Amino acid sequence: MASLTKSNLPRFTADIFQNEYLAEGAREVNAIVTVTATGGGTTGGRPVGLAADAGPDAGGQAAVVIMVDCSGSMDYPPTKMRNARDATAVAIDTIRDGVAFAVVAGTHEAREVYPGGGELAIASSASREAAKQSLRKLTAGGGTAIGTWLTLADKLFLTRREIAIRHGILLTDGRNEHEKPEDLQRTLERVGGHFTADCRGVGTDWELPELRRISSALLGTADIVAEPSGLADDFRSMMTAAMGKQVADVALRVWTPANAAVKFVKQVAPDLEDLTERRAEAGPRAGDYPTGSWGDESRDYHVCVEVPAAGVGNEMLAARISLVLPQPDGTTEVLAQGLVKAVWTDDLASSTRISPQVAHYTGQAELASAIQEGLEARRAGDLDTATAKLGAAVRLAHESGNEGTFKLLQGVVEVQDVKQGTVRIRQNVSEADSMTLETRSTKTVRVSPKK
Repeated sequence: MASLTKSNLPRFTADIFQNEYLAEGAREVNAIVTVTATGGGTTGGRPVGLAADAGPDAGGQAAVVIMVDCSGSMDYPPTKMRNARDATAVAIDTIRDGVAFAVVAGTHEAREVYPGGGELAIASSASREAAKQSLRKLTAGGGTAIGTWLTLADKLFLTRREIAIRHGILLTDGRNEHEKPEDLQRTLERVGGHFTADCRGVGTDWELPELRRISSALLGTADIVAEPSGLADDFRSMMTAAMGKQVADVALRVWTPANAAVKFVKQVAPDLEDLTERRAEAGPRAGDYPTGSWGDESRDYHVCVEVPAAGVGNEMLAARISLVLPQPDGTTEVLAQGLVKAVWTDDLASSTRISPQVAHYTGQAELASAIQEGLEARRAGDLDTATAKLGAAVRLAHESGNEGTFKLLQGVVEVQDVKQGTVRIRQNVSEADSMTLETRSTKTVRVSPKK
């Protein structure tokens, strides 16, 4: 493991966890890459591009656009719109001085609420107060076309092209009924890579696959706020996280030798996200996978490489993993690097041992699939399949120490034998409990110390 840093960057490290020993003829190499950024975010690092001698209010080098659903359904009940206004006010209060920001009202079209004029405001005591006063313009009425919200946010961000860290917060309570799916997809393809976005569904009338598609394309998170009264805390948390970002557009670069190929690259913590299809070629036998913006945080990635079969005693470098940051002159800076190796052996104990980290995250992926398949079977009325899948999920959550998911599962099933995964489907499960479990099924836990 090695790390390279500049004074205005967080310090990145890349640690590789794998069992490098393969049986004779085996071709698949698996590794967990733990990427950690420290020294930025809340510990005092400066955003990339901010001069070392600049004051705390100079430039900010970050921009945020808050997109609030104002469709007619937000008035049922009326407390939903009021809670959305209150939450937006809390988010505005959390924006640090110098950050560029705007508020957008979203219906079947997008409308600037603050500051207006196709621009971003610069956060200060005065502008934050003015933005909060403008929130009375957030009134419910009209339909839902999320692509128009994202398009307006993109236009606003592009007015400040010099700002590296661009982040959106998107709130909706319903389905994207006034826009064709293919139109939304074209919008996502157009704005993807321009900014990241965290998406929240309030209540239970929105579509999880739709919201997850948006957050995935924009390298953000998707979550449920079942009760509108919870919006303020959630908005504060999202904005605090956004304010901690210090470097944008970091990519995970995977180089493989001749005759080797990447099978997949997935983020496995803190959320599951398949990055395989988002590869951008980066020179001979190398590809970049986007990771978005970073503050003080750590994430895990599962990299699987297929190598040529070899005999006992052979060894090779299966992959070189780098964290890279594009530079204005078109070059890239290597922030951290690690190596994935393969060694063929006839020692059965060595070749059959599974890396604890690889095993753990394979189990977390199985847990998410079991939950999603179980809930789908329950909706279809196939209680036998639902019971089997959700029972397997209970067992996997218990074995991996995923206490948050285990607790959510208990809202949907009665656990009779946790070790065997024996459960009974609860009667009269609320839609909120079911949606919360499904929405958060992709949230993972790190490998416990005992592993």
